[in-house]
Amino acid sequence: MKHKSGFVSIVGNPNVGKSTLMNGLVGEKLSIITSKMQTTRHRIKGIVNGDDFQIIYSDTPGILKPNYKLQESMLKFVDSALVDADVILYVTDVFERWDKNQEYLEKLQATDTPILLVINKIDISDQDTVNQLIKDWQERLPKAEILVISALRKFNLNYIFDRIVEHLPEAPPYFEKDQLTDKSERFFVQEIIREKILVHYKKEIPYSVEIEVEEFKEEPDIIKIRAIIHVIRSSQKGIIIGHQGLGLRRVGTEARKDMEEFFGKQVFLKTIVKVNKDWRDKDNQLKNFGYNE
Repeated sequence: MKHKSGFVSIVGNPNVGKSTLMNGLVGEKLSIITSKMQTTRHRIKGIVNGDDFQIIYSDTPGILKPNYKLQESMLKFVDSALVDADVILYVTDVFERWDKNQEYLEKLQATDTPILLVINKIDISDQDTVNQLIKDWQERLPKAEILVISALRKFNLNYIFDRIVEHLPEAPPYFEKDQLTDKSERFFVQEIIREKILVHYKKEIPYSVEIEVEEFKEEPDIIKIRAIIHVIRSSQKGIIIGHQGLGLRRVGTEARKDMEEFFGKQVFLKTIVKVNKDWRDKDNQLKNFGYNE
């Protein structure tokens, strides 16, 4: 029996449902899902195995015009995902105009990699709108295969999966067959804490925050974790901690519960907040946080 393996890059503008799609395709909650922009900062790999195939999905940050070095690093993840992809899933939705990011569409047009253009959120649209979008996208990216889905409701995900497998090249597996992701346990601790901050805090705070796992100690019955929440201003530190520490306690409690579900054992989580001015524009800081690889 011939074996297929390949890399599938999920790309697109912010908030179109890339992370929801990847989590649906992988079957695990690997990527943060919220309605806020820049939710996925790293290139997160999720691995799906079968007897005769291995798919390595990359969920990438939303395409944007960078305003500081952090965003420049995020955009590099997007560009690198195009270079080594065997299949590109370009995700848009029923609200997005085809001309939102013309420069990136030109990059897609120039590639020889198979493109599956996925129109998401059709469950909250009418058929005429969807038909018109299909027509518009066919004109703009004629070599792409256009598919309509609802990632949230998992509508048509099986068909996407079948089309991906058809496009995969014959190759041995790149990772062990029981491996779910190439990311470390510490990485997912960071992502879970950051998700809670995205959910509970508004304006610029979620985009000024980075999480550092200072200690991750696994014992037979419990995992002991110490995490630092870095912010860029003293005022943000006060907001995150909240009155009598209630804000930070809420983040910690919700994050701990998610971690216990994710790791399947009891977690002791200690979080502290530190001011780390301009971390988003310091190369050494970005490297420490895993952005400049």
